[in-house]
Amino acid sequence: MSAQDLITFNIGGQTFTTTLSTLRRHQDSRIARILDGKDADFKVISGQVFVDRDGTFFKYILDYMRTGQMTLPAEFSDYNGLAQEAHFYGLHPLALWVERNSHRSRVEVLELRFSVQETHGFFQIFCSNNKTLEALARRISIFVEHPNLNGNFPHLPQNSSTPHPVPVQRPSHHDMVFHCGTDQLARDDFSARFVTIEPDDRKLLNSTNVLGLLVDTLLKDGFRLIDTRTVSQEEKTECYMFERSRNTQIVVLSETPRAEHLRRQDTQSQLGEGKKK
Repeated sequence: MSAQDLITFNIGGQTFTTTLSTLRRHQDSRIARILDGKDADFKVISGQVFVDRDGTFFKYILDYMRTGQMTLPAEFSDYNGLAQEAHFYGLHPLALWVERNSHRSRVEVLELRFSVQETHGFFQIFCSNNKTLEALARRISIFVEHPNLNGNFPHLPQNSSTPHPVPVQRPSHHDMVFHCGTDQLARDDFSARFVTIEPDDRKLLNSTNVLGLLVDTLLKDGFRLIDTRTVSQEEKTECYMFERSRNTQIVVLSETPRAEHLRRQDTQSQLGEGKKK
């Protein structure tokens, strides 16, 4: 491939390089017609084709032009913007698909309730997506010292000083509960519950530290905090509301008329060669 086969776009300050053959795959599109130099919205400046549009969307446009496929990230939400850009570049089948499938964006709602009672911190998490909750539950581990006192965990060694893991409780598909903190069992004897949230490997005992790590984990997973409120001042219960836009993996499969024509030609050619043999 020679340098003459490459073309660089400057879309609102972001540069993208592709091949002329990619542009020719979509002969009916406006972007393919830049090759004749007659479109005023496409200006050649310093060897680059400058277009005064949003470059954020162009990477998806270019993926579609290269392969006929496009995958949107989980956090993507601006379908209207993408559809407008697809119309601008003359990729009307893509624009139509985006408009029809904008409903695939789903908002997950997660509620975290946190309360402190004496030396314990109690956590209850509700989520509209049970798969999200299952994944989060797998990352949370509770480690207990002196676990079988009061007959709570008889299957673990008697009077063990080594923390042992126990699972979080799942009252239903859409919630889970756990707690951390200490109990004074005798004058110099304590039972303790530690919490670990992967990938952080610390065993946290203080409920405020656990709350901070849990909130940080949710934010890193794409949730955003939308509301906080006190549910009960007497019980010292606080509620944190999060939401996250999640998309299923979206792939557009499309062939332009010319691509379909070339594919049929290749198929017929292969069949013809097969008959000659």
